[in-house]
Amino acid sequence: MNDDGGSGDEDPPIEEILDTIGDEYARDVLAAICREPQSARELSEALDHSMQTVYRRIDLLEEHDLVSTRMRIADDGNHHQVYDSNFDGVLISVDDAEYDVEIYRRDDLPDRFGDLWDDLSMA
Repeated sequence: MNDDGGSGDEDPPIEEILDTIGDEYARDVLAAICREPQSARELSEALDHSMQTVYRRIDLLEEHDLVSTRMRIADDGNHHQVYDSNFDGVLISVDDAEYDVEIYRRDDLPDRFGDLWDDLSMA
């Protein structure tokens, strides 16, 4: 599996990524957080899934580094975690009965600039 912008850790088996993306509830969560970051409660209400289902899918998506978590502070001072997609796209290809999964990660501008500079200096 190719992983543009990944952390360098060993990649999970392709089957695990495909199973995760193939899960209806995980896809629902991903689609919702791709539109805007949301808390587990917001996801549960918007998707009409139980909190337990939402948390299980978030855990699964976090295992494969498909979501990021941050703290959101409400106007009243309370805070809670919100979840956001941390990739721009996934490309799944099949060639000679072999699967390849490419995850295009969201990098912040300094990371992208550094990568571009490194690529140019090697050319």
